[in-house]
Amino acid sequence: MGTATVKWIDGKQFIGVDSTRHSVVLSTPDEGIGIKPSELLLLALASCTAVDVVEILEKKRMSLSLLEISSSGEQDADPPWTFRKIHLHFKVSGQGLTDKAVAQAIQLSHEKYCSVAATIRATAEISTDFEIVA
Repeated sequence: MGTATVKWIDGKQFIGVDSTRHSVVLSTPDEGIGIKPSELLLLALASCTAVDVVEILEKKRMSLSLLEISSSGEQDADPPWTFRKIHLHFKVSGQGLTDKAVAQAIQLSHEKYCSVAATIRATAEISTDFEIVA
């Protein structure tokens, strides 16, 4: 079971600590020192799929030299500002990478392995694209 704790620092600043005692600073935009909680969701999705894609490509014996995932989301205009669309753009590089292998790794992550995608999928449409760069 996953666990996490959020500790208030001051004003609208918080520290989030996960079950392995790693931490992240969170805040509102006007505080200017931490990640917005809603954008932490975008990071959670991108990092969850990043782990999967790396592992899947490693199993295919394809080594990566670059993996960068940019995430963007469209939210409702009114509270609670629910995400309705999230797009992930993958930039990858590595020796021997093919479009087929990268597309399959991304698809497997989103359809089978990524717990964050599985959780979000009920309310937000998740789309992806990728580019293989030299």
